[in-house]
Amino acid sequence: MRLEEYWGVGPKTRALLVEELGVDAAIDAIESADVRALVDAGVPRGRATRILRRATGGAGMDVLATSDAREVYKEILSIAGSFALTDGAADAIHVLTPLSDVDAMGERLADVEAARASWEALSSEERSAVEAAFATYDDAGGGEKAAVEAAVALLDAGVVREDGVFAPLADLDREALADAARALGALREGRVAPGADDRLDALREHVADVETLEANAASVVEEIREGSAPTAGGFQDAFVDHVCAETGVDAARVRDAAPTEARDATDFVNEALRSLAGDLREAVDDREREVRVDLQGAVADAREDVDRAVAAVDDVAFELSLARFAAAFDLTSPSFVENAVAVEGARNLSLAAGGEESLQPVRYALGEHSLAPPPGQQRVSVLTGANSGGKTTLLETLCQVVLLAHMGLPVPADRAEVGRFDSVVFHRRHASFNAGVLESTLRNVVPPLTEEGRTLMLVDEFEAITEPGSAADLLHGLVTLSVEKAALGTFVTHLADDLEPLPSTARVDGIFAEGLTPDLELEVDYQPRFGEVGRSTPEFIVSRLVANADDRAERSGFETLAEAVGHEVVQRTLADARWTES
Repeated sequence: MRLEEYWGVGPKTRALLVEELGVDAAIDAIESADVRALVDAGVPRGRATRILRRATGGAGMDVLATSDAREVYKEILSIAGSFALTDGAADAIHVLTPLSDVDAMGERLADVEAARASWEALSSEERSAVEAAFATYDDAGGGEKAAVEAAVALLDAGVVREDGVFAPLADLDREALADAARALGALREGRVAPGADDRLDALREHVADVETLEANAASVVEEIREGSAPTAGGFQDAFVDHVCAETGVDAARVRDAAPTEARDATDFVNEALRSLAGDLREAVDDREREVRVDLQGAVADAREDVDRAVAAVDDVAFELSLARFAAAFDLTSPSFVENAVAVEGARNLSLAAGGEESLQPVRYALGEHSLAPPPGQQRVSVLTGANSGGKTTLLETLCQVVLLAHMGLPVPADRAEVGRFDSVVFHRRHASFNAGVLESTLRNVVPPLTEEGRTLMLVDEFEAITEPGSAADLLHGLVTLSVEKAALGTFVTHLADDLEPLPSTARVDGIFAEGLTPDLELEVDYQPRFGEVGRSTPEFIVSRLVANADDRAERSGFETLAEAVGHEVVQRTLADARWTES
């Protein structure tokens, strides 16, 4: 496959990748979903992830049929990525895509559940040790040496077992890896780094000291003359003593470097120091060669374990990151069924991630499922009910469950049954009342229903983009089309009465507001009641506005609205709230 044939690789990106990586390496990076390689080559991280998603999961990405479905997908990746143990794991999470094969979904789920079991089996101290090992790996910028050191740290932490997520590390030779890590740390771009060998370090220091004397030969002559005897032998001996004292070089080596003939003292010092520096540089080269061979031998001896450690560390970090995500939200593996979406104890992942503590788990179902007692086997539902009653949140939760399941990840529910879909149409309420928005919306939500494959429709308040009469007609048409095309779907609306009669395979569900709390917050039962029409509750909203109005004129305005929706109802609502408080 040519580089420019990959999605998102235009002429500029191709030129950049060819210049920085070369064609073959660039293709390898794309095929292996190597975000870091593309980013290091200069591709913006966001663009790199989009390229790799399409390259590695193009068919799965087609499931995301609308921009709102894609936004839910991106938010899932963002939440999951926040639990990544390394930058590389975060990159790997951000290129996860929905899968088109149920077997592949099941395999990934099994991997995540196995990793979660390993993670949850660790003590808090062991978890901290694991996190520290990967933090050190990240701080070092990854690479071979950092991976080997991380593997050694995990082995030393005692977390490696013969089974589970750490199993790839279980039979590695710890001592060979430790030697290889030291050797890799000592070898830098073909040179032996300082600190790797005491003798080599000493020789290098001798070279630097002698070169300093050589650069100041005139001062050396002057210092020797001030303290030495006037005879030639006395000067030479004084030179040896002076160099030994200043550099620590062995006296015999200094004498061997001294010339047998010299025009004068300055010539003698220059020649001796030049010869000594050259001799020492040769000694450095010889010693560095010996040390390098030994270090390379240590790496070669452990090469198989090193390669396995490098591969295993990235894999373990990725799988543990997903495990931490699943554990943090107590996610559950869904069951894959023929044609249904059914959840028990479902929670909205976004609200949970935002710290919402009072989430009410809900049951909901479409299609042929096995939840008991059954909410109903209808494939299509119309969801009605209270303002701010959680209808949109329910749609988003269903979308999250389906997309997570298709990505081979556990879902935020106590139990879930999910069918495989070719298109997920999620459409949030967009309050813009013009023909352009209506046309673009219809262009987004209708085509997936007319194409081959299974479609899930999750459409929120269609009436927000056109007048109520037309909205009811269009929504009835969408419900009917969904039924005719054997799609599953939930349509949120306040126009349920205008949709009658619905097809027999569709039902109406309702979410009900109970009143106001003593703090004048809307009290809602977020669990839909199946087969019941919910109604909007403007009287509760107006009651709260009346009670909270500080300005007399403002309060008078809200009381006028109270008369419109039923003054007695508003007064009764406020009285009930006060009675509950007392």
